[in-house]
Amino acid sequence: MILVYFSLWVIFNGRVTLEIIIAGALISFVLDMFVKKILKINFPGASFFKVLKLFPDALFYVIVLIIEIIKANLSITKLVLAPQIEVEPCLVKFTTPLKTQAARVALANSITLTPGTITVSLEGNEFLVHALNKEIADGLENSLFERILKRMERRVNA
Repeated sequence: MILVYFSLWVIFNGRVTLEIIIAGALISFVLDMFVKKILKINFPGASFFKVLKLFPDALFYVIVLIIEIIKANLSITKLVLAPQIEVEPCLVKFTTPLKTQAARVALANSITLTPGTITVSLEGNEFLVHALNKEIADGLENSLFERILKRMERRVNA
């Protein structure tokens, strides 16, 4: 994971100088120790190459998330500004085929980040989501988020 932290450090700095390399190496080492010892978080099998293999999908996921947030904002704005449209909140329960806890949590967080929806609970593969409108709730099951996360799960295990 040190290489992942270091790579992110260099990418976010935008330039490569001796000072940035030295500081990045030290910060990456300390961060790795902190994560393993203090937070007791270990990423078994999370090698630099596995993370690098997921980078295109993760970038695509972030882009899709931003687009969905913008679309949901427009939808919520329409609900708020149009007094003739009545808001009918609903709870939607669905099961996801995602196998890893990390993928399920990423999906739950993505749903919550999207305006108009909140993940109320996540127990195993069962999601309970509150949506402001039935139209918003319709796209939750088998969403694009879920398909991208399934592809990422397959790539990690390949």
